[in-house]
This record gives sequence, C-alpha cells and structure tokens, in this order.
Amino acid sequence: MSKKVAVIMGSDSDFPVVKDAVKELKNYGVEYEVHVMSAHRTPGLAADFAKNAKANGFGVIICAAGMAAHLAGVIAGNTTLPVIGIPIKSTFDGLDALLATVMMPSGIPVATVAVNGAKNAAVLAVQMLSLSDDALAAKLEESKKKMIEGVIEKDKAMQKMADEL
Repeated sequence: MSKKVAVIMGSDSDFPVVKDAVKELKNYGVEYEVHVMSAHRTPGLAADFAKNAKANGFGVIICAAGMAAHLAGVIAGNTTLPVIGIPIKSTFDGLDALLATVMMPSGIPVATVAVNGAKNAAVLAVQMLSLSDDALAAKLEESKKKMIEGVIEKDKAMQKMADEL
C-alpha cells in the first residue's frame, strides 16, 4: 500500500488554492490528510507533526503558505520526508512567498512549485510515491498519454481554424 500525502496550509484562507492539490491526489487515488498549521502561530504543532509524519504513514508532505511562507521550511527542518512547497499569492504577486519557500539553507531542501501551483505539487508528490508503487506509476503514464493526446487534438483544431482564415 502506498504512503499517504499530508497537505498542510498555513491558513484556511489558502484552501481555495490548495483544493486543486487535494482534487489531484483524489484523481490518482492517493490517500491524504489536510491540516492547518502555522509556522509562526503553532510552531510546536507543526514540528511535532513533521517529526511523527513518517511513523504515521506519510511519504510526502505538501506545505502551502503565503507572505513569509516559512511553513515548508519548518516542516522540512523536522523530517527526512520530501517536502513540497506551494507559495501562495497574497502580496507582491506571491514573489515574497516564492522566495521564502525556495531559499532554504543547505541540507534542508524544499521542492518548490510555481506560485499557486497546487496541482503540480500533487503530481510531484504522486511521482515521488510512484518510485515504490507500480500502480501509481502506471496511472502517471496514462495521465501523460492523455495529456499528449489532448495537445495533439488541440493542434489539429488549431490547424483547421488557421486553414479556414
């Protein structure tokens, strides 16, 4: 059985973005838990969660936060599991959150997706889990095939529209 994915956000106001990660995990049939924890308001809770995540059956942790965006770093500093950060756009078009998420000290990596890139965070988590789960790997392959087919169909439609000009 595959490991679970933890989806943690710094505030419930992040959920409109984060729900895309949850939907994508559901699409792949990956078990997940969603939590609100703050790097600043509940640092002990966040650290305890991270320290116990592996023992609690998690394989990857996704963290979403805006502004100072220290959540992913706090989690990564307290676990050996892979951590994926989703910078949430709030101020400065999300540049502050992006930099806070991606600029980690040596030895404390956080894989970081685009600002508000929740769907990609989930896909990356699935890819990480698929390294030891052949069923997930097959679902990823099928997803890639559908993506390619969709682009080919769009290309055909565009060629037709261009020819009709």
